Amino acid sequence: MKFFHAADIHLGAEPDKGFPWSKERGREIWDSFRRLIRQVGEEKAGLFLIAGDLFHRQPLMKELKEVNYLFSTIPDTKVVLIAGNHDYLKRESCYRRFSWAENVFCLWGEQEPCVEFPDLGAAVYGISYDRKEITDPLYHHIRPQRRQPLEILLAHGGDRTHIPFDRSVLERSGFSYIALGHIHKPEVLAKDKIAYAGALEPIDKNDLGPHGYIKGVYGNGGIRIEFVPAAVRSYIPLPVKVKESTTQFSLEQALVRLMEEKGRNNLYRILIKGEHAMGTEFDMVRIMKLGNVREAVDQSHTVYDRESLMRQYRGSLIESYVKRFDGRELSATEEKAFVYGMEALMASREE
Repeated sequence: MKFFHAADIHLGAEPDKGFPWSKERGREIWDSFRRLIRQVGEEKAGLFLIAGDLFHRQPLMKELKEVNYLFSTIPDTKVVLIAGNHDYLKRESCYRRFSWAENVFCLWGEQEPCVEFPDLGAAVYGISYDRKEITDPLYHHIRPQRRQPLEILLAHGGDRTHIPFDRSVLERSGFSYIALGHIHKPEVLAKDKIAYAGALEPIDKNDLGPHGYIKGVYGNGGIRIEFVPAAVRSYIPLPVKVKESTTQFSLEQALVRLMEEKGRNNLYRILIKGEHAMGTEFDMVRIMKLGNVREAVDQSHTVYDRESLMRQYRGSLIESYVKRFDGRELSATEEKAFVYGMEALMASREE
C-alpha cells in the first residue's frame, strides 16, 4: 500500500508581506496542494496523512469547502488530518462544524483518538491542538493498541512550546511509522520510521533548502519512505565576495548572473562580504530591485588608504589614529582592529 505524508501546508499564508510576489506566493501554495492531491490520486495511495497546519490560521468556511472538494476527487484514498498550532481547534473554529467527504477523517478528539481502516490493515492515531501552545510531552504517553498490522501516529510539534518529545521515547513507542509536522525542514529522525515531511512550500526567508512531501510504501511487514521535492520556489542564500575594484554596476551584473544560473523564480537572500575601496558604498536599494531579492545585507569592509587618510584629515583625530598604524606591515588581527577603529571614527563624524 502506498501512503503520502505531508504537513505545514499553510493554506492562506501570503509569505513575505509587502514584497511584489507575496500574493502570488499565496496562490502558489494552493496550487502546490492541488498538485499533491492529484499525485495522490494518480498513484492510488491508500492513505494521505496531514500532520497539522493544513491552514496558516483559522480556516474560513469557504476554504474548507474548497479543500473538501479536492479531497473528494480522491475518493479511494483515506485522508487523515490533525490540527496544528496555527490552525488549532478554537471553540468557534469552522473545523468543528464542517461536514467532510466520506473519505476524510479528522482526529479532533482530546483523548488519543484513533481511526481504523480494516481494508487497509491500518490504524492512525493523532492529537490535535486546542490552543496555540502545548508544553506537555503528550506523545510520550500514547501507544498503539495493536488494532491493525500497520499503526501510524500523526504528531505535530517537537520544540519547547509545541508538544516537546524525546526521539528515543518515540522510537520505543511501538508505532510502525510516526508522521511528524511543525518543523518546516524535512528530516528523517529514524530510518523509515519517524520523519518530518517539512513544509510543502517554504513559508518564510528562513525556510531554506528543499521542500515537498514524503511518499511511503507499506508491504511485507515493512515500510520504505522517500522525500519528494515539490516546491515551486526556494529561498536561496547568495553570498558574494567583493574586492577593491568592485563597483556598484559590476556587483549588480554579478548578482544578476548568479540569480539567472540558480533560477529567476527563486527568492534570494544576498550577503555581501569581502572588501571595498574607500569611498565606495553599495546602494542596497538598487540591489533589492534586481529581482526576487528577499534580503540584502552588506558585511563588506572598507580598504583604507592610510596615506590618503592622513592627507585628507590632517590635524584631526583620524590622522593621529592612522599614524599609530602607519609605516609597517600589519598582521591580520591588527588590520581588522584598524578597520573597526576607522569605521567607528568615520561613523562618529557622520553623527
